[in-house]
Amino acid sequence: MKPNPNSSRTLSHYEANAADFWQGTKDHDVSQNYEALLVNLEGPGPFTILDFGCGPGRDLSHFASLGHQAVGLDGCSTFCAMARRYSGCQVLEQDFLALALPAGRFHGVFANASLFHVPSRELPRVLRELHASLKDRGVLFCSNPVGHGEEGWSGDRYGCYWDFERWRAMVEGSGFEEVAHYYRPKDKPRHEQPWLATVWRKVGT
Repeated sequence: MKPNPNSSRTLSHYEANAADFWQGTKDHDVSQNYEALLVNLEGPGPFTILDFGCGPGRDLSHFASLGHQAVGLDGCSTFCAMARRYSGCQVLEQDFLALALPAGRFHGVFANASLFHVPSRELPRVLRELHASLKDRGVLFCSNPVGHGEEGWSGDRYGCYWDFERWRAMVEGSGFEEVAHYYRPKDKPRHEQPWLATVWRKVGT
C-alpha cells in the first residue's frame, strides 16, 4: 500500500535503518507491557491481538508463543517482511494514516512505541478506527515517549510527545475508559522514566 505523504519520511527512515533497529530493540525487556495488556483481557483465551506497529516482530512472536492469534501491522515494508519471517504470523502492511481494519475482530491492540508517530490532527480518527477494530470491552495498550505537547520532526521521524493529561483526554474522547497507567522503565526515579504506558477499555460503539 502506498504510504500517506505525511508518513513517507518516517517510513523511509525505518526502511533505511531496519537492520539496526532490530539489533537495537530485539532484546528490550517489555514484559511489563505484555502483562499490562494480557491481564486486562476478559474471558477465556486464546485471544486475538493486533500488534500495531509491530516492527520486525519481537512482540508479535511473543504473543504467538503464548498461543494467542497474533496479527501484526506496520507501514514499513521491510519490517513487515522481517516480522513475517521471525514470527510466522499474519502481518498487514498498512500506513497508520490509511488503516483498513476489520470491525470487532480483536480482543486487544498492543501499540508499543507506535501511536506517537500519528500527527495530533489525525490521532482522534486513528483512535476511533482502533476502537472499531476491537471487540466489545476489548483492550488498547499504548506506550509513548512522554513530553509536554511537543510535536514535529526529530531527524527523519515525526513524533508527538504527550503528557498524561492530554493523552487521557484524547483517548477518552475516542470511546475508551482508562484502566491503568504507569511510567517506564519500572523501578526508576520518575525523572528517569521517559515512557508513559496506558491501558484502556472499549466502552462505546
